[in-house]
Amino acid sequence: MISRESNLWYDAMKEEMNSMAFNEVWDLVELPDYFKAIGCKWVFKTKKDSLGNIESYKARLVAKEFTQREGIDYTETFSPVSEKDSLRTIMALVAHFDMDLHQMDVKTTFLNGELEEEVYMKQLEGFSYSNGEHLRISWNNVYTRRLVGVKLIFLYYMWMIFYLLSMTRETYINKVLERFRMKDCSPSIAPIVKGDKLHLNQCPRNDLEREQMKDIPYASAIGSLMYAQVCTRPDIALAVGMLGRYQSNPGLDHWRAAKKVMRYLQGTKDYMLMYRRTENLKVVGYSDSYFAGCVDSRKSTSGYIFMIANGAVSWRSAKQTLIATSTMEGEFMSCFEATSHGVWLKSFISDLRIMDSISRPLRIYSDNSAAVFMAKKKKSGSRSKHIDIKYLAIRERVKEGKVVVELALN
Repeated sequence: MISRESNLWYDAMKEEMNSMAFNEVWDLVELPDYFKAIGCKWVFKTKKDSLGNIESYKARLVAKEFTQREGIDYTETFSPVSEKDSLRTIMALVAHFDMDLHQMDVKTTFLNGELEEEVYMKQLEGFSYSNGEHLRISWNNVYTRRLVGVKLIFLYYMWMIFYLLSMTRETYINKVLERFRMKDCSPSIAPIVKGDKLHLNQCPRNDLEREQMKDIPYASAIGSLMYAQVCTRPDIALAVGMLGRYQSNPGLDHWRAAKKVMRYLQGTKDYMLMYRRTENLKVVGYSDSYFAGCVDSRKSTSGYIFMIANGAVSWRSAKQTLIATSTMEGEFMSCFEATSHGVWLKSFISDLRIMDSISRPLRIYSDNSAAVFMAKKKKSGSRSKHIDIKYLAIRERVKEGKVVVELALN
C-alpha cells in the first residue's frame, strides 16, 4: 500500500481482522466438492465530522458476492437499512421532549446476523492462515431482532447529520459543488421557476449532440443532488425529480437545469431542518399537485410533506402513474399518496409509545376544495367513477378516523 496514511489504513485493516476473529466470522476448512469459493476485497473509507474533518479511518472486508449466481448460489437478497424519515422523526421528538440524544458507533454490527446457507470465501492475501484452505462464512444474511427499528437508526445514521437539534448538509453540498466545478458559481434564487420546461425534445437526436454529452457527468450530478434532497432539502425535490427522468439520454438543456439547482444550493447551503419544542405536539401533513407537469406524458406530479415540532420530517415529489384530466383529480391522487405515507408515519410513531396525541386522526391539508370534498364524500359520482379504485381508499381512511383532510387556507 503506497500512501501517506498507509500506517493508518493498515491499523484499520488489522482492527477489522481482529473483529472478524473475535466474532468467529469464519472457519478454516477444505473446499468441498461442487462448491465455489468467492473472492474478497478491502473497502476503505474515512469517517468525518459535520465540519468535514477526518475522525477515523475505516477498512471493511467484503465478499465479492457479485460473482454468485441467483438460483444457484443464493435465492433471496436482503438490504436492511433504516429510513431517513424515521431518523428525522426521532430527532423532532427529541427536540420537543428535551431528551438527551446518545450517539453510538457499534462496530461490525452485521456480524450479529445468522447465515443458514454455506458460503465459502478465499483467504485474503497478506492475512492468510495456511495454504489450500478456504474460509466458511457464518454471517451477513439476516439482522438479529435486537437491531431492528430505532436502535438500527441510531447505529447507522446518527453520525451523518447531527448538530444540536438541526440537520444540515452544508459540508456535503460544498463537496458536490467542488466536484462539478461549481464552487465559485453565482447563486440562483430558485431551483426551478415558472416557465422552466424539460422534455424529451431536448435530448440528443444525432451523433454530434450525443458526443457533446459524452463527458458530462449528468447521472452522477443527479445522484448527488438526490442524496441532498433525500437527507435535508425538500425544497429541491420537484426539480431533482424532473431532472431524474432524463438520466438515460440527457441533453445540454437538462445539464443547464441541473447546474441551476447547484447554483441554488450555492446560495442556500446553510439551510437546515430545525426542530423545537412546541406547545401542542402533533403531526401535520400537506399535499399538493403540479397539474400536467410532465410535458412528455402530460401526467401530474404529486407532492407531500409532514411536519413535527415545527420541522419537516418526511416529504416526496413523484410523477403520478395516471393522467389526471383535471386539477381536482391531480390533487385527489396527491392526497391519497399523502394519506398512505401518513398512515405509515402514524404507525411508526405509535410504536415508539412516547406521543399520546398520535392516537388522534392525522390532519392533512390540501389547497383544492374539490379534492377535499371528494375525500370526505361517501359515494362516487360522475366526476370520480373513472378514478382508479385504489385512490378512493382515502375515503375509508377518513371514515375510520385515521386521517382528516382539510382545506389549506392561504
